[in-house]
Amino acid sequence: MGKIGQFFVNRDNKLMMLRLSFGIIYFWFGALKFFPHLSPAENLAQDTIYNLVLGIMPKHTGLILLAIMECGIGLLFVSGRFIKTAIIVSLLHMACTFTPLFFFSEISFAKPPLVFTLVGQYIMKNIVFICALWLLWPTERIAEVKQTAFIKRRVAEEIEA
Repeated sequence: MGKIGQFFVNRDNKLMMLRLSFGIIYFWFGALKFFPHLSPAENLAQDTIYNLVLGIMPKHTGLILLAIMECGIGLLFVSGRFIKTAIIVSLLHMACTFTPLFFFSEISFAKPPLVFTLVGQYIMKNIVFICALWLLWPTERIAEVKQTAFIKRRVAEEIEA
């Protein structure tokens, strides 16, 4: 297997690619919300946020705050910094994305409860995102293995020197 093949087989590289893809998607979708009528989810997001905050925030303000949050999550994922924070905020965001199934069942279901509209399918695909976020959660074991590998490499370098 060549170097490129080895890159795609390595678990750390797979997780990095997953993390980067989350970052790109979050940033891109968030950035679209800064510009009126560019995001296909604009109206759904505005209406959902408006209902979640019980109408105490103007729809446009909610959308801008969502855009800021999504771009921030995206930047955290791309940078690789504060990953646990990014995952927690993403999971909270994902939980909120399911609320239109209840708030707006008429646009979520063609035939409740099993036949989704395109909006319902758009919402339900977030189950895959949640599972992928779970995969990205850093564990102490992974950190321990990386630290051990680093120490072994440093010791080998010292012996060779």
